[in-house]
Amino acid sequence: MDINPDPYFPAGAADPADRDGPRLRDRLSTRIVASSIVALLVVVSMVCWTLWLSWQLEGAGAAINDTGSLRMRANRVGIELLQRSPDHVLRTRALIATQDDTLARLRRGVPARPLFLPQDTDIRTQFERVALAWQERMHPAAEHALRGETTTTYMAELPHFVDEADRLVRLIEHDNARKTTLLRLSQAVLLAISCAGTLAMIYLLYLWIILPVLRLRDGLSRMAGREFGVRLPVESRDEFGVLAQGFNHMADQLAGLYRDLEARVASKTAQLAAQNRELEALYDMTAFLNEPGDIEALCCGFLQRVRRQFGADGGSVRVIDPDGDKLHLMVSDGLSATLEHDEHCMSINSCFCGQATQQGMIVIRDFRQAGNATAFHCSREGFQGLGVFRIVSGNTVLGSFSLHFRKARALQPAETQLLESLGQHLGVALENRRLGAEARQMAVVQERSLMAQGLHDSIAQGLNYLNLQVQMLEQSANAGALDDVRELVPLLRAGVEESYQDVRELLLNFRARLEQGELLAGVEETIARFRRQTGVAVTLDIAPQAGPPLPPEQQLQVLFILQEALSNVRKHADARHVRVSLSNARDFDLSIEDDGRGYDPAEVSQRGEAHIGLNIMRERAERIHAELRFNARPGQGVRVDLHLPESMRQPA
Repeated sequence: MDINPDPYFPAGAADPADRDGPRLRDRLSTRIVASSIVALLVVVSMVCWTLWLSWQLEGAGAAINDTGSLRMRANRVGIELLQRSPDHVLRTRALIATQDDTLARLRRGVPARPLFLPQDTDIRTQFERVALAWQERMHPAAEHALRGETTTTYMAELPHFVDEADRLVRLIEHDNARKTTLLRLSQAVLLAISCAGTLAMIYLLYLWIILPVLRLRDGLSRMAGREFGVRLPVESRDEFGVLAQGFNHMADQLAGLYRDLEARVASKTAQLAAQNRELEALYDMTAFLNEPGDIEALCCGFLQRVRRQFGADGGSVRVIDPDGDKLHLMVSDGLSATLEHDEHCMSINSCFCGQATQQGMIVIRDFRQAGNATAFHCSREGFQGLGVFRIVSGNTVLGSFSLHFRKARALQPAETQLLESLGQHLGVALENRRLGAEARQMAVVQERSLMAQGLHDSIAQGLNYLNLQVQMLEQSANAGALDDVRELVPLLRAGVEESYQDVRELLLNFRARLEQGELLAGVEETIARFRRQTGVAVTLDIAPQAGPPLPPEQQLQVLFILQEALSNVRKHADARHVRVSLSNARDFDLSIEDDGRGYDPAEVSQRGEAHIGLNIMRERAERIHAELRFNARPGQGVRVDLHLPESMRQPA
């Protein structure tokens, strides 16, 4: 950069900023604070507007519920008038009073709830019609009917009142839909303002800070390269203007001090710059490969970064098929559709891309210097240079990636070493994706296996029982044995109810999700549900927590074991009392004890896999590396103990 004249200060003149610094209005902080305040005011205004719309929607939603109740309550009044039960007068008057209260509440609104009708003329007019229809026709007709007169008048007015209430509900819903659209539009506008404000702020920060810093960095870089004639333009009176002037003064002094060291410093600077670029490329690539995403996006991003780093005109990533004899094109960039079609799948020995997977890297500076250059597709496409490098993970070759150059290109040893390292990084990333997918698939398979076992242990057995009872019912019906039919019907009803309870229990278990620290709430909810279903008394003993909370995965398995144990109590124990004890200290302990009929462990062990509920609990305990023990005797109940030692606890 040539020496530029200072646009503000003549040569040799004293700079007032050197003495006092920039004035308040010229300071960079003043501009940043002012811009931030303007952006904050705009955003706060839009947020307040959207909050107001949300409040309006919430109030109108409550109004829809209360307006809909007008129809239901009017119908119930008609039913009470028609049935004329002994206490129908009291119930009818209570319904009428509730109806009057609802109309009054809708008219005045309840801001604290919130509940109010939208401020729309049509809605207000329609509400007055509904209120008038009730007060002048429906209410008096109901009073006449309560005094013993005919209900014909009320029942004749009822359809008209219901139609008017329906129209009011539809009007409120239409207004709500319009406000919902306005809310979404406001949110979109807020998003657009946020994006535009962010871009504007980025641009201003770039203009006020980043650009001067880049200029300063460029000046420092060029000065490090021994360009002591470089000068920065002083284009402002803020801190960066003062800094640029100081830089120019420093450059004048350094030009006289280091003239004899230009050659040596230039060489060192070039080496450091090259190393920095290599480190930046490795860091950027490592950070990208560790980001979540599918394999195709991973390979595409890798290829784009490598092309940009080495200035390649095209490139491709290929993987070896499981048989090891074909090379498939995964992604490409900068290649024609014809070339992609011709090399979509090819033999591993048919081209340089496949040979590199066996021999190592292949670098061709110029195809024209090789014999029969037109035999290769990339050469016929106009590429003169080629570099192919293996994608490896450990000792396994997964494929290759190639860089194509329109002009002859010689890769330096440092560049080839960097490309080989990048190929290893890509191979490790691909292998990690594969292992992660296998782990997720294995977890899904294990959970599905437990679900299938749960279905077999509950619903399948219940349906088999119902099938046998239905066959017996059919035989009894065909034989005309009504006494047998009467005995079988209660059994079928009990079987259906049992299957229904099993289905509800399984659905609740499948939906169970826990975050860190929610185990106690899940245990209490499970026990409360068990009490509602069975009526069995349950005592919950929770020791003071002295250990850290379990991670969500272990919490969920503990909760599943508790649910399965209580399910076994409900189905088989015929118990009157259950005690659940939970202790979370250095070790984690859970016990479930009932006073039911118990079972003979020897008999159950002889059945092998017959009792799937116990096996499910054992598998879940093994999944979190916990110990599960069963203590049971016929007629003396069952005790289930789960022990998770400190050494097997996962970090929360």
